[in-house]
Amino acid sequence: MQAKQRYILLFLSCAFLALCYFGGYRLKGLFPDRGRHWPSLDCYMDSEELMEHRSFWSLPPKQRQEEAKANTVREQCRMETCFDFSKCVSGFKVYIHPVEEMVAMSSTYRKILNVITESRYHTTDASQACLFILGLDTLDRDSLSSDYVRGMQSKLNSLPHWNGGQNHIIFNFYSGTWPDYTEDLGMDIGRAILAKASISVQNYRPSFDISLPLVHKEHLERGGDILPVYAENIPAASKSYLLAFKGKRYVYGIGSETRNSLYHLHNSRDVIMVTTCKHGKSWKELKDERCEEDNAEYDRYDYEVLLHNSTFCLVPRGRRLGSFRFIEVLQAGCIPVLLSNNWVIPFSEIIDWKTSAIWADERLLLQVPDIVRSIEAERVMALRQQSQLLWHMYFSSIDRIIFTTLEIVLQRIQQHLWRDGRVWNSFPGGLVTLPYYADTPSRLPWNQQSSASAAALVTGGQKDKNASQFTAVIYSQHQTGSPFVPATSSGPLLHLLRVVSRSQHVARIVVVWASDAPKPPPSRWPSLTRGIPLHIVVPQQKQNIGERFRPLDLIETDAVFSLDEDATLTTDEIDFAFHVWRHFPERIVGFPARTHYWDDTKGQWGYTSKWTNEYSMVLTGAAIYHRYYHMLYTDWLGPLLHKTVDQSRNCEDILINFLVSHVTRQPPIKVSQRKQYKNSNLSTVTSRSPWNDPDHFLQRQTCLNTFVALFGYMPLIRSAVRFDPVLFKDPVSNLRKKYRQMESRKYATQKKILPSDPVSCWVGEERKGVPIR
Repeated sequence: MQAKQRYILLFLSCAFLALCYFGGYRLKGLFPDRGRHWPSLDCYMDSEELMEHRSFWSLPPKQRQEEAKANTVREQCRMETCFDFSKCVSGFKVYIHPVEEMVAMSSTYRKILNVITESRYHTTDASQACLFILGLDTLDRDSLSSDYVRGMQSKLNSLPHWNGGQNHIIFNFYSGTWPDYTEDLGMDIGRAILAKASISVQNYRPSFDISLPLVHKEHLERGGDILPVYAENIPAASKSYLLAFKGKRYVYGIGSETRNSLYHLHNSRDVIMVTTCKHGKSWKELKDERCEEDNAEYDRYDYEVLLHNSTFCLVPRGRRLGSFRFIEVLQAGCIPVLLSNNWVIPFSEIIDWKTSAIWADERLLLQVPDIVRSIEAERVMALRQQSQLLWHMYFSSIDRIIFTTLEIVLQRIQQHLWRDGRVWNSFPGGLVTLPYYADTPSRLPWNQQSSASAAALVTGGQKDKNASQFTAVIYSQHQTGSPFVPATSSGPLLHLLRVVSRSQHVARIVVVWASDAPKPPPSRWPSLTRGIPLHIVVPQQKQNIGERFRPLDLIETDAVFSLDEDATLTTDEIDFAFHVWRHFPERIVGFPARTHYWDDTKGQWGYTSKWTNEYSMVLTGAAIYHRYYHMLYTDWLGPLLHKTVDQSRNCEDILINFLVSHVTRQPPIKVSQRKQYKNSNLSTVTSRSPWNDPDHFLQRQTCLNTFVALFGYMPLIRSAVRFDPVLFKDPVSNLRKKYRQMESRKYATQKKILPSDPVSCWVGEERKGVPIR
């Protein structure tokens, strides 16, 4: 009987479930709508976005699942899974998709496209590209912003090279909108690399995405206010305030908790924390009981004065994790105290922020003053110096930010040329360090051994030829129709060859034959003393005067002595210049000097060869420098700079002075002052000599201003220092002097200021300079 009841109960349950499943929808007919007409909600999607939404849900279920899987792949992207390395085999070139003229673009994104277009990375051939940049502005993906580009997804899908975002990089500053400000971009970026400001740890894909700083629209496109790296340019150790912040606070919504609590730290003495709720259209309706008091205290302090007079500056989160405060604090020379949990700090993949910033926890806000007070003065100075260094190297302009981003991607592709943290976090930084030049940073000019160590290598029995010798590169423009002087005569070029070959430090002589005339046969060249090798190199593009700086496999020494064929130097002068250079291997050391000046009447920079007590350039007609600058000149400088030199067939020596001063932040060094260093007889024979051209200096002045525009600032630095040998012009026997030939020249009256140093420094009578040590 019990079994029968159980079967009946099971049957009734199944019947009830079947009735609910198959007949439930018919019950709606029993209760007709009694005349109610519900109004439809307004749609805030534009037509394109609405079509995209409807088209997705109109897909078959299986295809929708594939679309969802594609989104999952994007979230888990790595370079190995989402990047096509085969596109980068021929080189690292960047292609920009065509810009739609009818689509609005912000000024900041236009700056980004400009610096990429004018850089060495850019290509107009998409088939040669390794990385792709959108021609659509993706910086602001806040749907309430006026810069928000609608219908972005359909625009992306219509791009011919989009390919699901593979090998693309997307730049973004703002994402999400009121009230929660999520990191939703309002589009599916597929397999694209996301270079984004205010990115969180949860949404950051390590070694794939890149965290950017948030910058103002007024941020410089190029250059930046770059100062020489001297100790006196580092901010003072003691400032008026220990810790400071001035900014708006939010009385409600995301990001309000931290800023609303800052008033607890304010003591009006060494900790200044002032906020205002006076922002937005409805701040009066939403203000709290502290608003009036906070606004009054806020108006007492000037923002710029507060930044520049504070040792530490608080960088709390805003509505989003990042804020403009980060860039502003670095620029002001204040140590940033980061108060934004889960924020991926900009360029953290290459920058060691522990050496330049202080991390604090939002949950432990009240401990921040005690944390900064406990930091020793020595570390405070180190933090400030490092933060200033990072600002100048990577954040001071749009081009530095974008180039750093591209170099991070390049480093991920070419992992065999990885630059470690020492390169990125020390002067002059990773942007001017070409990883394929050497396998160790010690071979770079600014990491060369000191003069004492180099001398020990020479005298220790085992000579390092790279450090103890130089390669002479003589640039010859022998004119067509002027017969080549035979080896038995005393022509200027052959005389210079003999003078250089007598140097005890020369390892090899290379003549760059840039003449239209055919290269003379080996029998026409002299045999040099001590068996010094002589090589004649014909450049591929003779008309390109910059070929004198092309890297050559023949140059094996670190030092390159660049000479014009009409240079008239003595062997002592060559040896002494090399001796000075070994003390300063990162600079240009040489003889003919020029200077730049600001012309108020014309509102531009001027160029002059007049003798003054200062100089900012040493011409490469008779100068010595590190061979690394050949590689920087050829491979690192932008195409517009090379084009300026090629079209003018001039100014290559000015450009390399710009380059070296830009990299080192230091002036060149002049040695052995004398007015004449060129053969005047050759100038009369060579009618095409630039010195006979009346427009020569006007052309060089034009080049000077063009270079300033392309660099974004004036990198040249003036110096009043000159180096001469010990005992130079001293009333002692000439036999006691090492460089005896140098005193046979007529020199201007000088005053000695370093009598005891092996390399003495002399300056002019009218102005006393400080020796560069």
